[in-house]
Amino acid sequence: MANKESLVICRCEEVTYEQLHSTAQEHKCSARELKLRTRAGMGFCGGRTCRVVLDQMIENLLPDVLPGDIPLKYQPPVRPVTFGTVGGNQ
Repeated sequence: MANKESLVICRCEEVTYEQLHSTAQEHKCSARELKLRTRAGMGFCGGRTCRVVLDQMIENLLPDVLPGDIPLKYQPPVRPVTFGTVGGNQ
C-alpha cells in the first residue's frame, strides 16, 4: 500500500494510522490514552486485531517506554452473543 496514512488499523472503530500517529505525536500519550482518545481497540473485537499495532506504534514513537510499561487492557468477550439473547428475545 502506497499511502500508509489512510491504512485502517482498527476496523471496528475505523481508526486510521494517520489518526493514531498524529494523536500520539501531539499528546505523547500512553497506549491506554491513545486508545481512549481515538477509540482504537474499543470496538466489537475488543482490540484483538489492532492491539499489537497500537503497542508497536507507542514503542516506536516514545522510545523511553518499555514494552512492559504499556498497560493496554485487553478484554475479549467470553463468547459472542446476539442482542436478542442479551435482551431476552430468543
